[in-house]
Amino acid sequence: MKLLPVALLAALPFAGSSLAAVDFKKQVRPILEVYCLKCHGDEKPKGKLSLTTRAGAIQGGEEGASLVPGDPAKSPLYTLTLLPAGHDDVMPPKGDLLTQQQQETLKQWIVEGAVWPDSVRLQQREKVDFVKQAKPIFEVYCVACHKEGHAKGDLRLDVREEFFKSPDVVPGDAMASKVYTTMVLPADHDDLMPPRKKGGPLPAAKCDVIRDWIDQGAAWPSGLVLKEREPDASSDRDWNAVIAAIHARLIKNEQAAPLAHKNYRETIHESVGFEMVAIPGGEFEMGSADNSPGHQANESPRHKVKLDPFWMGKTEVTWNEYELFQFPSMEKGANVSTERVNRELLLLTDFPRPADGGNPYVGHEADAVSRPTTPYVEMSFGMGKDGFPAISMTHYAALMYCRWLSAKTGHFYRLATEAEWEYAARAGTTTTYYWGDEPAKAGEYAWYFDNADGKYQKVGLKKPNAFGLYDMLGNVAEWVTDGYKADAYSILPMDNPVLFGFAEYPHVARGGSWDDEVDKLRCAARQFSDAAWKMRDPQLPKSRWYLTDAQFLGWRVVRPAKVPATPEELAKWWTSFPPPAPR
Repeated sequence: MKLLPVALLAALPFAGSSLAAVDFKKQVRPILEVYCLKCHGDEKPKGKLSLTTRAGAIQGGEEGASLVPGDPAKSPLYTLTLLPAGHDDVMPPKGDLLTQQQQETLKQWIVEGAVWPDSVRLQQREKVDFVKQAKPIFEVYCVACHKEGHAKGDLRLDVREEFFKSPDVVPGDAMASKVYTTMVLPADHDDLMPPRKKGGPLPAAKCDVIRDWIDQGAAWPSGLVLKEREPDASSDRDWNAVIAAIHARLIKNEQAAPLAHKNYRETIHESVGFEMVAIPGGEFEMGSADNSPGHQANESPRHKVKLDPFWMGKTEVTWNEYELFQFPSMEKGANVSTERVNRELLLLTDFPRPADGGNPYVGHEADAVSRPTTPYVEMSFGMGKDGFPAISMTHYAALMYCRWLSAKTGHFYRLATEAEWEYAARAGTTTTYYWGDEPAKAGEYAWYFDNADGKYQKVGLKKPNAFGLYDMLGNVAEWVTDGYKADAYSILPMDNPVLFGFAEYPHVARGGSWDDEVDKLRCAARQFSDAAWKMRDPQLPKSRWYLTDAQFLGWRVVRPAKVPATPEELAKWWTSFPPPAPR
């Protein structure tokens, strides 16, 4: 980071002592997590500058210190936000500039000594888009009672200027804003907003949008007027209730028909299905020794892991399976028009609520998920679909497939944890590859750069490992549940470890692919996702479903021996991002 020209620095005003002290967690943290961590997180920090901790900000990167407590004029963390749009050094780049209020907050915080508790480590957050995310919530649930001519409680939510006159909203502090705190009251509370007869309590996901929007500064485009409107049933489903309904079905099936721990076949539709292999529980050494061939630092320390039994897909998920999720009307050999497919992709099945007040999701579980948007290119990229692995899906898309598959079959499916994946790949071996230490034998077991002819191949054509799993190494790399941290092996527990994701990137992929040299196929090798995997995506914003530049990436499913005890625990396995950290 660079400093501003002296002439500009001299003109900077500084915060006066009469202002209230800045609260780091409520006011500064959201700014840094939304606008700075995309480029300056722990993994691949741009310019070697990590802003996840105070120490990292003070230490700085290639351009020197980013934060000088007490002196905003010498703190590029603040000064670069003042540069004009289009300037090569403006922060954040790409036109997403801070508001004047956010700039003043950073300045005052630095003047006050840049207080930042050592225990607070920042995590990347996505910026709330007011128009796309917050505005619909206000218009459906709030504006009817809080508009011109009908401002209940003297609160108007239709016009920006009137909204911010109210003490019920404190930009940067959701917990001090009644607009948010009344949304999360118990269902029988007199002050719940919206009240039960108006649709309350809202799903947690909607409340979280309003909370994050306020914490991020409550940006509201000037001149934008909100208007009352009816809810859109296709986009207004209570996903907490959906997960609860799926969970109830999974528990009921598990109790009614306990499954012996042996191989089985799961049928999705007529002739389309997949084989599941019973993987025994046990212990193994995860990672690689420092002196082993090809060893990387993120494979250390080699450590003992203990796992419960589970089932794993014999092969990677194929297009035959995935397209039943992607195109719900598609049957093998059917001629489904593009218009019909596109129409179905745009709609979510609405669950009619029974007159007796019963569960509206019973009998509709197979449709209880959102489905992928229409692909913008042919997603096999000409490499073939029938019997070939599904590729180029985001981590989110893989999780949504697992959720759909669970709802459809009544059996709990998810991605493997990183530990489960390596344990299953090794299949009792301790060598570099599951066939031994000899790279020369790779052609018997794996598709990789030297033998794949520049594309992926049909699943199950090479020799399996000792557990009977095919293509664990090579063909396509495979998503796992875990978010990526270089030091994950030193912080996770021994028993059934998992590191739930903490941002869209990075998440772990394992096994190497048809496009990799043989050393990338090692059982211990770790790969992690990056925004560059969708670099050529022409959409704005870029798709949450497809990775244009990850034609080497797929996944396989896992079924654990036990269904999670609660809907909340179940939801963790189908969620890319964790709940926001306590503020």
